[in-house]
Amino acid sequence: MTTAPELDALLTLQDLDTHIDRERHRLEHLAERAELSEIEHMAGEVGSARSELAVSLGEVVSRQNAAERELRATEERIVQVNRRLYGGTVTASRELQAMANDVDGLRKRASELEDRVLGLMEEREPLDAAVAELDKALADLAERRASAGEKLARAEAEVASVLQGLVSRRPAALSGVPAPLLDTYGRLRERLGGVAVARLVGGRCDGCHLSLPAMELDRIRHLPPGSLENCEQCGRILVYTAA
Repeated sequence: MTTAPELDALLTLQDLDTHIDRERHRLEHLAERAELSEIEHMAGEVGSARSELAVSLGEVVSRQNAAERELRATEERIVQVNRRLYGGTVTASRELQAMANDVDGLRKRASELEDRVLGLMEEREPLDAAVAELDKALADLAERRASAGEKLARAEAEVASVLQGLVSRRPAALSGVPAPLLDTYGRLRERLGGVAVARLVGGRCDGCHLSLPAMELDRIRHLPPGSLENCEQCGRILVYTAA
């Protein structure tokens, strides 16, 4: 038969294990962890937006660079043709006229290219501004992420310290409970969400929070100390505690 001190020791073990479970849950669900996760999610969204915008900007930059290269080549060609046109090495009027026409065509092309470059610069300006704004947002988020990471590390260390202290008390708590009762306790904890032992206070099981029938309650109250009883509604081991 279980003794009253053994039941008290079992209840002490349950209280300790409940506290340990609570601290482990707290460690897994720290507000600081959620904050860091939210910042990382925001950074991911901003980073994706920047990547998409960078593609559009890259296309405009590529077209601008191509237009500027063609403009430079056209201007160089104008200089070369003018050098021959006015250099005195060509005297045939037909050839001179052809070169003059060539210069006119090149100047027209250069004017079109200048307009294209200006248009692309105007198209690029808002994209540059938007990318710069997203870069600033990413930098701000990086600072927030670093700060949130530090806060999380401190919070984890604090809870881990509490948890370590609780776990270190468990061997002593286990020593007061006989092995058969520990086996039962372990099975019930696994099946009942970690709470295998409940106090019977004021006629109610502190595990399922349901009141016991009057006859069952009266029977338990008149049992000798150390009697091992289970709640007929949830199956937890009941330890009678006077109200």
